[in-house]
Amino acid sequence: MATPLDDYPYHQAPMFMDQVVSSDRNFYDRYYFNGFTRDGETMIMSGFGVYPNLGVVDAFFCVRIGERQWTVRMSDAYDGARDTKVGPFRIEVVEPLQTLRIVSDTDAEGIGVDITWHGAFPVVDEAPHQWRNNGRLILDAQRFAQVGSWSGEIRVDGRTIELDPNEWTGTRDRSWGIRPVGESEPAGRWGEESDPNYGFWWTYLPFRFDDFTVVVIAQEDGAGLRTLNDAVRVWAPDHERGHELLGFPEFTYTYRSGTREVERVEVTLRDRDGSPMTMVAESLGHIALNAGPGYGGDPDWGHGQWRGRNWVSGVEVNVTDPEVVGRHAFGVNDHVGRAVLTEADGTTHEGWGLLEHGCIGAHAPSGFADFFSVAP
Repeated sequence: MATPLDDYPYHQAPMFMDQVVSSDRNFYDRYYFNGFTRDGETMIMSGFGVYPNLGVVDAFFCVRIGERQWTVRMSDAYDGARDTKVGPFRIEVVEPLQTLRIVSDTDAEGIGVDITWHGAFPVVDEAPHQWRNNGRLILDAQRFAQVGSWSGEIRVDGRTIELDPNEWTGTRDRSWGIRPVGESEPAGRWGEESDPNYGFWWTYLPFRFDDFTVVVIAQEDGAGLRTLNDAVRVWAPDHERGHELLGFPEFTYTYRSGTREVERVEVTLRDRDGSPMTMVAESLGHIALNAGPGYGGDPDWGHGQWRGRNWVSGVEVNVTDPEVVGRHAFGVNDHVGRAVLTEADGTTHEGWGLLEHGCIGAHAPSGFADFFSVAP
């Protein structure tokens, strides 16, 4: 049926705006944000998603201070309005592609929020992302990313944290399309005839430097075959170098012995004339994505799952708890990253950003033969 959005000339198909072209249950439309102090002591993360074919809208906000991590989650029925709010949580698009505000009146559940995002550089259009598993297209999405800073305040654990944009940096992205969401689908044949060499290796590195932003993305299977590759450097709009492709990145990860917990990664890139560049990023702490925020097999809640109307919940964990640590090898984790980029002429740049990595199952280039292999 017609909604207020149908009065605007935004249509891309002969359908009402509360409908989507795909009938795939996994269609989604999502915001993602993170932020952190440059010492990595405090990190925040938030997301908001609409799942029209599941009839669900949800959001979360997460804060980690030291080893303690708090998350509030909100979920409700999707009514087709396409506004950016769910229960006590809302996102205000103050200036598209530049300034956004997040408000969450959830102090009673553990976290209260009123913060504003300020983009530092233009958004970066990422390469379209497709992924097939057992021949089926399970991910078909478009995304853009941005680095920036934060202002405002967060209330958690009886304290108020003021976010100074000179001290708080972060990254965000918008994505939409198809990806696994909601309740798990029946495994069917593949539950009995799974690939013993299955592997999912993922790297996502959006970093902010003084004069430019760098975004590196790569996905590989268990044999190391790369199925997604994107590496760019974007300068300020008035800079003569504009938008640079950085070639086919090569990665060397260092994991904590006996685990798959990331300590650092060295990335070899190529500038416009083919000269080598290196970016070395180290982890300064992380948020456990599958221990509250709803990612990667979180046993408590997942994005798009139906929890009834007006559902609000809060949870606190310790990221060093063995139960939480034990999930690392089966999901993706988001780290505060400090990076040093070295140009071919030896010039160095220091930056901060998101070090997002997951290595699940086999990955031959890393020496992991199966789900239970760990670093020596």
